[in-house]
Amino acid sequence: MTDKDYMRLAIEMARQGDCASKCSPIGCVLVLDGAVIAQAHNEVEHRCDPTAHAEILAMRQAGAHLRRSRFPGAVLYSTLQPCGMCSMASIWAGISRIVYGAERHQVHQMYFEDRDLDTVDFLRDAYKDDVQIEAGLLGEECAALYYGPQDDPPADEQANL
Repeated sequence: MTDKDYMRLAIEMARQGDCASKCSPIGCVLVLDGAVIAQAHNEVEHRCDPTAHAEILAMRQAGAHLRRSRFPGAVLYSTLQPCGMCSMASIWAGISRIVYGAERHQVHQMYFEDRDLDTVDFLRDAYKDDVQIEAGLLGEECAALYYGPQDDPPADEQANL
């Protein structure tokens, strides 16, 4: 399978999550040695757990599956640029590569922290030898899952503003 194939799996996970709850439709797939070891979608509202992001849930699944907490050599595919929590968890988990679809400028600001802090820039600067980051894979297809920068989402869906 290719990077695009894995990202399409992440997109499918995001769509499943969007149908299952009122959570932001974020999907994630974690791959190690060419095999999918975990896949998840955002379940923050469903679980009433602010840490139940797709990336965190995928890492939890991988840990349970592999019976360890670090995944060197693994690739994390996410439909949206990872937030600060998920980015740092990826570092702690030893993930070697992060590939994401939609970038900050393609989606509404509500999907990110409310300050002008781009955690991916932080990772690129502070952890450049630890993790490879690739942005924009199937970016337009991923961005279509979310409110756009000029959209006016309902107030009850705007968690970070």
